[in-house]
Amino acid sequence: MALRRTEFKDETVQSESLSGMKAKRVFSNSEKEKKILTTFSIEPSFKADLEELFNDMGLGWAAGVRFALREFHKKYSDKN
Repeated sequence: MALRRTEFKDETVQSESLSGMKAKRVFSNSEKEKKILTTFSIEPSFKADLEELFNDMGLGWAAGVRFALREFHKKYSDKN
């Protein structure tokens, strides 16, 4: 006697993590420019200072770095 395997797929239950959903939303939007993942090295004490500064501004680490890079670009791109 053979048993037949039945698969049950519940479409209403989504077990995806919050970060996974955010990543899909950020990277799937075709209207926005594609994101580029970058890495760099920084001293732990300097990073802690920056994290504190960004936190005071209401920004997380990544948003603070993006903000700082935009401000740096604005300041130095006009003086060519």
